[in-house]
Parts: sequence; C-alpha cells; structure tokens
Amino acid sequence: MELVSLERVQEARKLLEGITRLTPMEHARDLRRLHGGPVYLKCENLQRTGSFKIRGAYTRIHGLSAEERARGVVAASAGNHAQGVALASSLLGISSTVFMPLRAPLPKLAATRGYGADVHLFGAVLEETLAEAIAFSERTGAVFIHPFDHVDVIAGQGTVGLEILEQVPGAKTVLVATGGGGLVGGVASAVKALRPDVRVVGVQAEDAAAYPPSLAAGAPVRLGELHTMADGIAVGQPGPVSYAHVSSLVDDIVTVTEESLSRAVLLCLERRKLVVEPAGAATVAALLQHPGAFEPPVVAILSGGNVDPVLLQQIIQHGMTAGGRYLKLHLRVPDRPGSLVSVLSCVKDLGANVLDVEHSRISGSLALGEVDVALALETRGPEHCADVEAALADAGFTIV
Repeated sequence: MELVSLERVQEARKLLEGITRLTPMEHARDLRRLHGGPVYLKCENLQRTGSFKIRGAYTRIHGLSAEERARGVVAASAGNHAQGVALASSLLGISSTVFMPLRAPLPKLAATRGYGADVHLFGAVLEETLAEAIAFSERTGAVFIHPFDHVDVIAGQGTVGLEILEQVPGAKTVLVATGGGGLVGGVASAVKALRPDVRVVGVQAEDAAAYPPSLAAGAPVRLGELHTMADGIAVGQPGPVSYAHVSSLVDDIVTVTEESLSRAVLLCLERRKLVVEPAGAATVAALLQHPGAFEPPVVAILSGGNVDPVLLQQIIQHGMTAGGRYLKLHLRVPDRPGSLVSVLSCVKDLGANVLDVEHSRISGSLALGEVDVALALETRGPEHCADVEAALADAGFTIV
C-alpha cells in the first residue's frame, strides 16, 4: 500500500489555510522534571470544533467529485469526528448526516447539530452506530466519511506534524493519542519525511489498546471488549490503511491506565488551565506514567477538548483520588463525649479538609464502648495522607 507522502500532507496544509487554526504550543514546565528536559503541549483541544478532526474531515470531503458532493455525506461518531464532518460539510455547502450513539453527551449532540448536520441517534455502542451509518450510505448513496481509515483523512491529520516541527524545531519525541491511527499515522508521515530521527510514539488506553496485539500479529486484530473513559480513542480494530501507516512509520505504542488518564485531565485543568477530554490527555498520561521514557524535547499532542461537564466532574474526582488528594478512613474511637471532636481537631491541625463524616454504633465488629467513624478528607497529596494517618494513630485512634 502506498503511504501518504510529505507532498500530500503539504497540499492538505495549503487546502486548510483559513479553515483550521494554527493551534498554540504550550511549554509544560511542571512536566520537565519527569523527563529531564523541555516538554511542550500542542493544543489541538483549541482547534475549531474542539479537536484535530476538522483537518482530516475537510481534506477528505473537499476531495469529493461534484457527483459525490451532490449525494451528500454520512458519518458515525460519538462526538469529535461528528463535529468535524458537520462543520466541513457546511463550509463546503454539502449536506451531512451524522449517526451518534443513543447516549451521546448532550453538548456534543448540540454542537454537531449547530454545525449543520442532520443527526440521528442509533445504537447502544459505536459499532452499532457505525453499521447504521454504512447502511444509510448504501440506501441513499451518501458518501461514507471514515473517521480514520482513508489517505485523505490521514493527510489532513498530518498537518499537525508539520506545525509541530515548525513550532519546536529541536523536538526529539512526539507523543500522539491513538485510537484508529489516523492522527498518529498522519503525524508520522510528515515528521519522518522531514526528521527521521524524531521518535513518534502512539498512546492508547490500557483496556482499549488494539495496536499492540495487531502489531504483534502483523495485521489488524479486533479486541473483544473496550473499557475506558477515553471514548475518543476507544477503537476496537485498526483499519488496513491506518494500520499500514502505523506499522511502517510509528516507533512505539505505549499504554496508560485509567488513573493516569484522570490525573492527566486534572493536571491540564489545574496547571495549564486547559479543558482536555480523556482521549486528548492520553499523551500527558503517558508523561506522568512513564517518567524518563521519552527523550526531550518532547511534544505531546492534546488531541481534543470536547468533554461532557458531568463526565468532567467525575473525572476530576477520580483524578484527585488517584493523585492522593482524597482520603477515606474508617476509625474506631471510644464511645464517649468529645471523641469525635478530638478526631476532627486532629484533622484540622494537620490542614486536611473534612468533606464528609459518618458516625455509627451499629456494627457486629464493634466492641462494647466503641463507635465507628468514617471520614472523607481532601488532602494535599500522598505525603499529606500519610501524615494524617500517622497523626490519628499516634493520638490513639484505631484505623481500620
């Protein structure tokens, strides 16, 4: 299979002038110490439609013939690709139909409709939604716009790589969130053509990583189940086109845990003041989970920022827990006046914030004259948690 050439990516960049933004490159000084050198964040979460997807979608749809444009386009997506296709079609004056899962987040649904697409909700999981979109294409003649497995899509996504080398000329490693492989394949096509020495690394969620077994087998392999909060990179099987690019050009694929993903989203929000979805923060998760693994200067692409506020709240809580910012304790204390006050005074003196207290005398494991106290605390991190536990034990309270 002929891979996307540098010339094709450069043509896509000319095409996208005035359509996409040159997204900023942020210097992440707080991540420097983990990797012994500069770390930069390429902020595609600030791209039009909130992700890099508009690059590939516009390049693909612009390449349609007049006869194909007249038939309209159709796509299936949980959010980012949907918005990219909807906006690209509107800009080109083409009708678009987008199928989204039944439980698609309301903000993504509203945004896709706002960009001009005719949206249909179908299927409990994305594979069902995808099958319905393909069936719609076969019934109506609308052109199906694949989210990653097409050379025009890969060429459009590759324009991110051209911008990276211009913004950080000395880059040694580029980290790319990877689902189907369109973005990492495109970035690698551009970067390797200009700087073969730069290491391009794909990042996948640990429980939704189709590329490691696929690369080991020498062909795309389908995963049985996907379990990750990073729905933007939850792809069960690479396509043949994207697989060819990844297997030929990408240096490595690493995986990250759900805890690292949530910590990464929280770090982007707290330290960088950037709203980034879990899939978009996968590269930051890799920086946190694999310290010293990537040669600096490192560029990590923040691929998207379209996250439902309800999910964001849950992720923040998950990230704070994973980062040792929440502490839950069960204590056994004497059942006498002033015991609970003593516990809370000890916590206050250590600077921990009490979020919740539960006081119970009903338990078969309690001895006569004891009471069970459950505390939920906000702390400053793992060391602070250890200090709180040690102080409570020194004060004579039994930690269960």
